[in-house]
Amino acid sequence: MTLRRILRVAWEGLTLNKVRSFLTTLGVIIGVASVIIMLAVSAGTEAEIADEINSLGANLIIVSPARGIPGAAKTFVLDDAYAIEEEVVGISGISAEQTPPPQDVKGNNVLLEDIAIVGTTADLPEVRDYTVEEGRYFTAEENDREIKLAVLGAGIAEDLFGEQSALGQNVTIGSTKFTVIGVMESKGIVSDVDYDGRVYLPIGVVNDKFMTMSPLGGERVRTIYVKAEGQDKIDSVITQITALLAERHDVEPNNADFSVQTQQDIISTQEATTEAFRSLLAWVAGISLVVGGIGIMNIMLVSVTERTREIGLRMALGARPRDVLLQFLIEAVILSLVGGIVGVLIGVGGSYLFGEFGGMRTEIVALSIPLAFGAAAAVGIFFGYYPATRAAQLDPIVALRHE
Repeated sequence: MTLRRILRVAWEGLTLNKVRSFLTTLGVIIGVASVIIMLAVSAGTEAEIADEINSLGANLIIVSPARGIPGAAKTFVLDDAYAIEEEVVGISGISAEQTPPPQDVKGNNVLLEDIAIVGTTADLPEVRDYTVEEGRYFTAEENDREIKLAVLGAGIAEDLFGEQSALGQNVTIGSTKFTVIGVMESKGIVSDVDYDGRVYLPIGVVNDKFMTMSPLGGERVRTIYVKAEGQDKIDSVITQITALLAERHDVEPNNADFSVQTQQDIISTQEATTEAFRSLLAWVAGISLVVGGIGIMNIMLVSVTERTREIGLRMALGARPRDVLLQFLIEAVILSLVGGIVGVLIGVGGSYLFGEFGGMRTEIVALSIPLAFGAAAAVGIFFGYYPATRAAQLDPIVALRHE
């Protein structure tokens, strides 16, 4: 029999029982769609994390005390930030930050409890790409003079003053009164930090008023953000910062009491965290495909049993065992490929709908489509081979006697 003839016979065999054929492909459809959707969810999650981190500022380098080294936080001081600003070449700004314990904030006869307070230097809006929507940020001179000025996050300004302008209003933070000179643009929640629910103060005032009882105390800072002039400057800036702080802290660079990270380092760490999640999703989807393949093998074995007499008749009329093998193998592959095509369509459409209405970002991974489709074809061949072999090995005489 020619291949064209075998294909026609295989197709006719499948269409004789359309409902059973459709139900057989469901396992493959679900498996292929699951692979595409789950990988799209994983890729969307990674992209969302990367966008959130990148939204904190472009070409950003984060310098902080090293974790796991006793006393590292005590050696990390504001003068380190000023030294970086003065001596490191290739940067466009630095912003040092200190975060005291949460404080109560009162203004316009409204009391907000346990509000995040952030002491910063004057370059924060430029370094962190964070816009002041109303008013202005405090200057370096105002920071040095420890003038009691406050810039409110958008949410804090709304909670305290509603539709009124917050500019020029007084707020009491802890027991200290501050004058509001600006309101930050709404930024929302980024990496579990509510930027709209913070109050920004000069770092000198924070250290003086809110850190005296803290173990960190005095002029120490929690983080220094350094903005490189461009992507091509980042490696050079990191090298300079490492050498400078190692000298200032009298430590070896390979055993430093500080860490220097880029946004890409943080993104890579987050991706490593989600990799296990992605692998788990892929295995779950793969199991769905295997289940679908078992369904195909089961139905093909039933089909061989039901069509034993037909197989014997074909062999008696001249069909070779190879022809019978190809016929049933092609039937299994057709079931898998049809299921794969439908699964791809459902997977792509489902990923789009999930992203639109599911409250979670999805990004279709281009490789997942041929991967899932190829897996469906492989499932058809693998699980269809055994039933096809059984059909090819039937004795024509015995088959003809089968009732």
